[in-house]
Amino acid sequence: MKKNKKAYHFETQLIHAENNPAKNRKATTLPIYQSTAFKYESSKNISQVFNGEAAGDLYSRISNPSLSILERKLTVLEDGLGALLTGSGMAAITAAVLTLAKSGHQLVASNSLFGGTYSFFNKTIREFGVETTFVDPSSASNFLGAITNQTKAIFIETIGNPKMDVPDIAAIAQIAAKFNLPLIVDSTVTTPQLVRPKVLGANLVIHSISKFINGHGNCLGGVVVDCGNFDWSGKRFVHFKDYSQRYGRLAFLAKMRREVFRDFGPCLAPHSAFLMDIGLETLALRMNKHCANAQALAEFLAKQPKVKAVNYPGLTDNKFHALAAKQFNNCFGAVLTFRLKNQAQCFKLIDKLELAYNLANIGDAKTLVIHPASTICIEFTTAERKNMGVTDDLVRVSVGIEHQADIIDDFNQALEAI
Repeated sequence: MKKNKKAYHFETQLIHAENNPAKNRKATTLPIYQSTAFKYESSKNISQVFNGEAAGDLYSRISNPSLSILERKLTVLEDGLGALLTGSGMAAITAAVLTLAKSGHQLVASNSLFGGTYSFFNKTIREFGVETTFVDPSSASNFLGAITNQTKAIFIETIGNPKMDVPDIAAIAQIAAKFNLPLIVDSTVTTPQLVRPKVLGANLVIHSISKFINGHGNCLGGVVVDCGNFDWSGKRFVHFKDYSQRYGRLAFLAKMRREVFRDFGPCLAPHSAFLMDIGLETLALRMNKHCANAQALAEFLAKQPKVKAVNYPGLTDNKFHALAAKQFNNCFGAVLTFRLKNQAQCFKLIDKLELAYNLANIGDAKTLVIHPASTICIEFTTAERKNMGVTDDLVRVSVGIEHQADIIDDFNQALEAI
């Protein structure tokens, strides 16, 4: 994108931000640098890059030119300082936490997180000596009592999956700032199209770009974006001292790339970056369609006698409607849940659907459906499922971009069959 005084709109940035054919042999799509390592002309130059004295790509486990282009674009979209791509959304969360915390440290997180994320905080990271205190995110004040001297971050999702609860990001950000803590916001469900968490006070933004950013279910990926608005030289981050002194505002990104990426290898493949960038170009068009279709399906389901309840922030009687409308610019995402009589009815309805695919994903162009209690949340206790908003009679839908009438007709015929 040529540098000028004009501020391009979001839809234009999706296509043109950091796209520079002049530097990429005139290619107008993201080039695939399918190389493990990169040649240097002098021993001095490669030594300088290894030592952080000069910029450059050394080994694709740490950085790669294809990834760098997409990282810069995602940074622009989130109005951030920099970004690092990972091989999945869970890899992004893992990389961020391993950068921030070590044994003896603590995190505070929403108790209604996506199942895989909850498992990571509740089980996996505990084995590294990092404890997590879970709180109900529906009230920002709940976070106050969970913060200790060893707390290193607060973690929330813009919209809980599948609970569909909406935290007050700005209020939680104020609490995080009061205690000099970074607020990490997983914005996978909303994407930069609906909200830039930085505007509400977030410090780190995470996306599973496998979902709506990619939009076509053809590859995995994740990203961590540093918003550039947190001081990493504070007392809570004495373990960042060397990086803060050397890299200043870039301390978090430098520590993640030079330690976690080097030692754990959560890297994204160059070809996946290529596919992600293609999907990203149409994000605005797709999200508008996703949200409109989800709104229509939610309103249809809310009128059906066999449906006990529908949980979607776009419904005016939803407890989070006003907050979601304010935070997400009157858009409410593409994920919804609804309840039937029991698990047997859920299974029967899912099996009767002809258009919607029964699988464990969200954010595809196709409409997707699953029964969370018997699949993605099967390993959790009854209490944990309750916190996640998961009951045996619950169905989760990721609404696609098919014709609205066809989606509704599919659920209508399935409801009639149970």
